[in-house]
Amino acid sequence: MATTLTGASSSDVISPAELDVVRPVPTRHDRETGRDPMRVKIFDTTLRDGEQSPGCTMTAEEKLQVAKQLAKLGVDVIEAGFPIASTGDFDAVRRIAESVGNMENPPIICGLARALRKDIETCWNAVKYAAFPRIHTFIATSDIHMLHKLKKSREEVLGITREMVTYARSLCEDVEFSAEDALRSDPAFLYQVYSVAVEAGATTLNVPDTVGYTTPSEFKALIRGLRAHVKGVEGVTISVHGHDDLGMAVANFMAAIEGGARQVECTINGIGERAGNAALEEIVMALHVRKSFYNPRFGRAPEDEMALTNIQTTEIWKTSRLVSTLTGMVIQPNKAIVGANAFAHESGIHQDGILKNKSTYEIMDAESIGLAKNGLVLGKHSGRHAFRSRLTELGYEALSDAELNKAFVRFKEVADKKKEITNLDLESIVNEEMRLEYDAGKYELLRCQVICGDSQVPTATITLLNKEDNQEVTVAATGTGPVDAAYVAVTKALGIEKIKLLEFVVSSVTAGIDALGEVTVRLEDLSSGKIYYGRSANTDVVVAATQAYLGALNRVAISRGSLPVHPQFGKI
Repeated sequence: MATTLTGASSSDVISPAELDVVRPVPTRHDRETGRDPMRVKIFDTTLRDGEQSPGCTMTAEEKLQVAKQLAKLGVDVIEAGFPIASTGDFDAVRRIAESVGNMENPPIICGLARALRKDIETCWNAVKYAAFPRIHTFIATSDIHMLHKLKKSREEVLGITREMVTYARSLCEDVEFSAEDALRSDPAFLYQVYSVAVEAGATTLNVPDTVGYTTPSEFKALIRGLRAHVKGVEGVTISVHGHDDLGMAVANFMAAIEGGARQVECTINGIGERAGNAALEEIVMALHVRKSFYNPRFGRAPEDEMALTNIQTTEIWKTSRLVSTLTGMVIQPNKAIVGANAFAHESGIHQDGILKNKSTYEIMDAESIGLAKNGLVLGKHSGRHAFRSRLTELGYEALSDAELNKAFVRFKEVADKKKEITNLDLESIVNEEMRLEYDAGKYELLRCQVICGDSQVPTATITLLNKEDNQEVTVAATGTGPVDAAYVAVTKALGIEKIKLLEFVVSSVTAGIDALGEVTVRLEDLSSGKIYYGRSANTDVVVAATQAYLGALNRVAISRGSLPVHPQFGKI
């Protein structure tokens, strides 16, 4: 008996064999957290692959902050990092495993490991503290990678896969195996590798489009091929990972889901190496908005309202803003779901339709992703109780007393300069203060004063606090403008050389002449080639710019002499 999808034409008739319904065996995590085993599992790799974006490196405290929000968002798996990369990465993964991994209804905490015994052992020692730990190990399987990177034969790769997955399984009951560059691998060999991994104890098989090479129809066909040819595949979860080099990452994932993939590996805002990863928010909202189309692939009636993921969609906006703030990766205005223009309408025809009925030009509500109306909420006479109450409504109920106090002081400073404090202002203030709270930099900006004008030589006087010896240092400098003068002064004070400013971006949080200005800078450390970011917000754009620049230089100072291992360029 054929099935016709709701909204499809008579020619879009799909037979039951083509619906690719998967009925997975419930895992221990499914059973103990009460999550629907028929869902699409959301594997978030913002803290691992996303952090590999140039300039996106986060401190351990920042990673922990993001991990807590990801758990609140409802992701099923957090890939917290690559533990062997550095001592800092190991500590960050361990802390996330200890805290977020033991929250009520916790996600699985996963670490990445190359197919090396030392990598796998180190990964286990980092994630083992979580209630649901996972080891994610990988080896390349495409001919081009095996020849030029691994310098190993197919037989050697099969042997390493068997040995290392067996070892990982001896440590951890939940093991994910990835065949790097799977979409450029010989399918027949891929079937062999995955069959060996399942036999050795892998519980999840990940299919990575490592270089963003494939197309939706190819990805779907490969997933179907794996389900037909991999021995033991019915007892494991098929996962997909992919990059956006050709702009098709999300489309590829949606096709893979149609083919039977039931875990997707994605990042907030689509951040990641090169053109980035598949964006979590786009995948989740596609499954949410087009539920009637995807339901039959899950054995459900088209009109079934049960969610296809465990994601709390109203947490999407806040998670997006937090990741953008901490990584310095500015979201382009036309970005799907979370871009500034995603729910904006300028066309007169569109505006008329929206006023009559939102559904004329909107397929989802802004409120569905947690984007609250930008109403006026607080003023300079508002007290601490009202401040906390409003932050709780915005989802910041987990703030510690110290974090709340810092944010409240900052709120009062802004309220003295700005008559109207909006929800977006509050979010910016809190995110800024939380970022400063976790800033492990050596120097703190105490004072910034500039003199400039069309008949003046721009001059800046900067006072910094050296937090290691509690000493102040004041430096004055001139420049081509107020920001340049401030940057020259800060650079002199820190004594850091071989720095190149790559990008300087100013944006306003809200409309109005008194709006908070957010500044993002991106620097290159010419001694290492690494890129670092800094970000800050203030009603005074020069102060925000100086704080952002100082934050970036602090990151340079911390990282110099300590270059972490990259997972894809190590030796097997």
